Amino acid sequence: MKFNTKTIHGGQKNADPAYGSVMPPIYQTSTYSQSTPGGHKGFEYSRSGNPTRAMLEKSLASIENGNYGLAFGSGLAAIDAVVKLFKPGDEIISTNDLYGGSYRLFTSIFEGLGIKFHFIGMQDADKIEDHINSKTKLIWVETPTNPMMNIIDIDAVSKIAKKHDLLLAVDNTFATPYLQQPLDLGADIVMHSATKYLGGHSDVVMGGLVVKDEKLAEKLYFIQNASGAVCGPQDSFLVLRGIKTLHLRMQRHCENGEAVAKFLRSHPKVDKVYWPGFEDHPNHDIAKKQMKGFGGMISFTTKENTLQSATQIVEKLKVFTLAESLGGVESLAGHPATMTHASIPAEERAKTGVTDSLIRLSVGVEDEEDLLADLKQAIG
Repeated sequence: MKFNTKTIHGGQKNADPAYGSVMPPIYQTSTYSQSTPGGHKGFEYSRSGNPTRAMLEKSLASIENGNYGLAFGSGLAAIDAVVKLFKPGDEIISTNDLYGGSYRLFTSIFEGLGIKFHFIGMQDADKIEDHINSKTKLIWVETPTNPMMNIIDIDAVSKIAKKHDLLLAVDNTFATPYLQQPLDLGADIVMHSATKYLGGHSDVVMGGLVVKDEKLAEKLYFIQNASGAVCGPQDSFLVLRGIKTLHLRMQRHCENGEAVAKFLRSHPKVDKVYWPGFEDHPNHDIAKKQMKGFGGMISFTTKENTLQSATQIVEKLKVFTLAESLGGVESLAGHPATMTHASIPAEERAKTGVTDSLIRLSVGVEDEEDLLADLKQAIG
């Protein structure tokens, strides 16, 4: 199947075997009857497995060209499961420009349990090797990064990971499998905050993992069941439904994103605009190589470069909604320094460019003219 067909049919049966339902039913049950001890139809207890969740997990695996999918109660729960593959004394190399929740989980939870993290810039993949030692077990990558839209060469990092016998995990939330498929570029694990583009309608919180390797999948399935941070059948149904229109939505996100990025770059009150589609964006050539498009995520700073100037803009927006999260059909605006990235110390934020005037936009699927008019009136 081609990708657009996979979003609708990938890993799915055309009809539910019970009554022929075309759409996957919501199996709102915690347990399953058995004909004899251990005699069941593949499901015993819904923490361990649920038919609706299983259909979602097959869909996730299909659209990422993986063999095994796992769905969790949130993106952070999915990341938590990955880090639980390791033990005290192990070390992980991570992108230094990353989602604040990931940073908080790594530093406030797992560093206290004995796992060491190195946060580094990965735009030049060759520099990663300077931080690898005998205790290194994993390289954690976001690309494009949140919120600076830095591009990391997945293929180059995967070659380094394989050379040193390390696992490579890629947070593919911003790009989605519509734009890039990290497993095909050499990654071992793909992570999604399915809350975002996969769900697509800002009505569910969920995370997902996809892998190709059977032994790695077995370890992650064990952690998923043992730790229990799973999603419910209703949420699974919502994300399954969202995935079916992923290709349609992402096309519009990309079109609107390009129009917004170009408008912002031409505005006299805007200083820097971060969008991978610009030819002078760092590693634009890599983005062009590993992505099918440049997405609908954009960050920009004001010429005044003050908190007040950013606040005035986001408070005046009418079509864009001031809110955390991203990837829904509606356009959202956020202020990373005080919202999504507030858990990262100010000095660390400053190193990566997350200044007080930085505004992050999740460009939705509304009419382009309405989005541009809203930004024009808000920026002034």
